[in-house]
Amino acid sequence: MAEQPETQHPGATPGRLRRVSILGEDGRRGSDPEFDRYLEAVTPEDLKAAYRSMLTVRRFDDEATALQRQGKLALWVPSRGQEAAQIGSARAMLPQDYVFPSYREHALAYERGVDLADMMRVFRGFSGGGWDPRAHNFHLYTFVLAAQIPHAVGYAMGQRLDARLGTGHGPAEGEQPPSTIVYFGDGSSTEGEAHEAMVFAASYDAPVLFFVQNNQWAISVPFSTQSRLPLAERAAGYGFEGIRVDGNDLLAVQAVTAYALEKIRRGEGPVLIEAETYRLGAHTTADDPTKYRTREEEQGWTAKDPLVRLEKHLRLEGVEDAFFEEAAEAAQEYGRGVREAVLAMEPPQFKGYFDTIYAEANALVDQERAWFEQYEAGFEDAAQEDTR
Repeated sequence: MAEQPETQHPGATPGRLRRVSILGEDGRRGSDPEFDRYLEAVTPEDLKAAYRSMLTVRRFDDEATALQRQGKLALWVPSRGQEAAQIGSARAMLPQDYVFPSYREHALAYERGVDLADMMRVFRGFSGGGWDPRAHNFHLYTFVLAAQIPHAVGYAMGQRLDARLGTGHGPAEGEQPPSTIVYFGDGSSTEGEAHEAMVFAASYDAPVLFFVQNNQWAISVPFSTQSRLPLAERAAGYGFEGIRVDGNDLLAVQAVTAYALEKIRRGEGPVLIEAETYRLGAHTTADDPTKYRTREEEQGWTAKDPLVRLEKHLRLEGVEDAFFEEAAEAAQEYGRGVREAVLAMEPPQFKGYFDTIYAEANALVDQERAWFEQYEAGFEDAAQEDTR
């Protein structure tokens, strides 16, 4: 019988999809005949690089949480526990693939080359974006639940149309066609936008990968309330493939993502991956998970920590202490750099927003700018009078 999620609805019927897992919780590597070939090119150095990334983002995440607690950020969305799902999938992508994240994909952003210090501008309230999406093929964060899913499908439909029409926006000669990958959580999977996006994707064979990070909790609502079956099984209702994977298993995630993207590039339509993982921390820094989760549940999932699992594997493979010490120091340095960057940030001048409303000069905006400058000058006049 197929393995079921940790929290299953009491009225559920047994699922038909097995959960792909390769790297055990003890760090020992197993095999999967269906997906092993997608890991043949993965070297020990690749795994060490993945560990460095996971550790660096974990340290960054802790630093960002501390900054918010100290009043330097308006809000923070921790990703602790979901690093393997993000980095494993990122390492299966090509540079030309385009990613639509939600708001917790910090490890994914790091793997796509985003300077995470730039991300802090968003959470500090100094920017609506923080980085150039085109420079990394990594879209801006979406804070409206599930809004990015139909956007991603529309983008993927555009990719397919560009390839058909030969508009010059398609792949270069000898280059594999790009795919679109959209990330969302189990909570977003219950939004109407997710359903509508999957209908469109199936109808038009959009080259899109739906990547669900099922972290077991939609804020305080458990997965057992959200769905009676694994989310991957929903894909069959739309007519495309769904895959369940242990989201704390870096190797399994990388393998199934590589398989899905290969299938999508062949023009075989969309794929849905459900990475079953766990949010080890709070939903956001405005949340207190002790109000709705038991200590036993949290301890059980802490034992499955993806970072610890990969470290166990590397140690079993003979990686020496010096590597882990070096990686830890580099992660610490990255965290310090982020803190320094945040504390050095200067808030934007409000009048600068008038320059970004339209691409070209606009008479109405010019009038509003002039009104604001006059209004602002009035405070300076009042201050001068008070000092007389």
